[in-house]
Amino acid sequence: MKEYVGQCHCGGINFRFYSEDSVEIWKCNCSICEPLDYEHLFIKHDDFTIINGEELISEYSFGTKKAKHLFCKNCGIKSFYQPRSHPDSYSINLKCVKNPPEVTNIVYFDGKNKFT
Repeated sequence: MKEYVGQCHCGGINFRFYSEDSVEIWKCNCSICEPLDYEHLFIKHDDFTIINGEELISEYSFGTKKAKHLFCKNCGIKSFYQPRSHPDSYSINLKCVKNPPEVTNIVYFDGKNKFT
């Protein structure tokens, strides 16, 4: 396991997590993920820490309200959130990670039709 760091666009929220060097990510076509081209890297809660900026986190929920979409109050970027598909993990947007792990597999998830 290696330590990685990420942040929102303005740098107000910074986080660290531990992951393998080679990872699988998910790409989802739901109404919130597809427009953002979000690249889901699932990290167990115990392997994730907010370094600073917790006071800048704003939450948005819709539909079943099981997913907790977390955004920076300053820049609006969703760098990580609590998905309903993985209740024991956070989904980190790989695009918000500095020097991210290598992607070895992409799972295309039909979120548009899965939860309707």
